[in-house]
Amino acid sequence: MPRNSYNDLLAFIQVAKQGSFTRAAAQLGVSPSALSHAIRALEARLDVRLLTRTTRSVSVTEAGERLLASVAPRFEDIDAELAAVSELRKKPSGLVRITASEFPATYLIWPKLSKVLPDYPDIAVEVAVDYNRTDIVSERYDAGVRLGDEIAKDMIAVRISPDMRIAVVGSPAYFAHRKKPKKPHDLAEHNCINLRLPTHGGLMVWDFRKGKRELKVRVTGQWIYNSISPIVRATLAGQGLAFLPEDAVAEHIAEGRLARVLDDWCQPYAGYHLYYPSRRQSSGALAVIVEALRHREPPRKTAKPKRRSAS
Repeated sequence: MPRNSYNDLLAFIQVAKQGSFTRAAAQLGVSPSALSHAIRALEARLDVRLLTRTTRSVSVTEAGERLLASVAPRFEDIDAELAAVSELRKKPSGLVRITASEFPATYLIWPKLSKVLPDYPDIAVEVAVDYNRTDIVSERYDAGVRLGDEIAKDMIAVRISPDMRIAVVGSPAYFAHRKKPKKPHDLAEHNCINLRLPTHGGLMVWDFRKGKRELKVRVTGQWIYNSISPIVRATLAGQGLAFLPEDAVAEHIAEGRLARVLDDWCQPYAGYHLYYPSRRQSSGALAVIVEALRHREPPRKTAKPKRRSAS
């Protein structure tokens, strides 16, 4: 295929994505007539119709769909590589968009990036707090955050937290007139604060494990929220028991504002990972964010050898 066909392919991709010669022409900075001529030339060389044109709309034919699916990602890869090379000659800059649920956004992304971003004034970070399983490619996010066992295999995943634990907690005021639960089934006698998951509209099941025993408990109570912060607030106010990531309440437990129960039933689960498309070269800005968020195990302390006493 002649090299000028590459420009015609770019024209076809833009028209197919925009569904309009006028909008595509505006994106490419050419006239609609020039764009139409380029598409017709490409169709003539390939001897196949790629677009169906009417006075009101433009749609992609079956052959056009196949060409778009195979060629468009390759041009995106080329653009990403060119951007990455360009980043090598200048300071990292640009907007990095991340989607994450409330806990990693608050307890992982914020504390780590707030220390690093002052050194990179040309980098901006947009964090969208969302419990849905967002498609980061179609929604044009640079990266997302999920638990390690929830990430698709075609993504690059970088651990940003150690394995974590859930804590079941209540305030001293709540326990003043109630017995603390000794086993998960005792929760039926307690006022539990629920979290509604927008992914399927249901309430989160409280998962417990002890040895080989696993229990899934559906709790009830007067309060239901769709985010962690108000659950913590309600728990501190003595409104009920909560099922929360350990790190979200560690300070309150240490200060005695909350008491932990069912500790032996709360086992570790997979930690959080930052993930992004494997077929795209990350920008300099994203590379900075990845390294800042990357989890690093603390160095192990080596025991000092015991000094032999003089005989």
